[in-house]
Amino acid sequence: MAMIELALTLPLVLFISVGIFEFGRAYETMQVLTNAAREGARVAVLPGSATDAVKTRVKSYMELGGLTWCDTCVVVAATEIGIGGGATAAGSKVTVNYPFSFMVLQPVARLLVSGSTMPAAFTM
Repeated sequence: MAMIELALTLPLVLFISVGIFEFGRAYETMQVLTNAAREGARVAVLPGSATDAVKTRVKSYMELGGLTWCDTCVVVAATEIGIGGGATAAGSKVTVNYPFSFMVLQPVARLLVSGSTMPAAFTM
């Protein structure tokens, strides 16, 4: 009887555990990307800063966070920011896009759903 209960509950417990690990890894990646963009924005607001300096700072932060670097992941754009009273100031917007894929859940989902249209990675 105990073997039957184990056979019924073990896959569910393992699936929940793997889900917790996978979504924890996704959340950690999202936090590293958010902080990398924040660090890039700090460099971007310095007087006379170049786009290469911003990308270098974002790259170093991503590598310290254990993420691989891709040059097309970082977009630095000049923007106008409203400061009230109809006045504007020059600003910069730093966007970091990163392809993320689940290590276990995406391949399992592709196996379970025939003809699955799940992408190999999604952009964070």
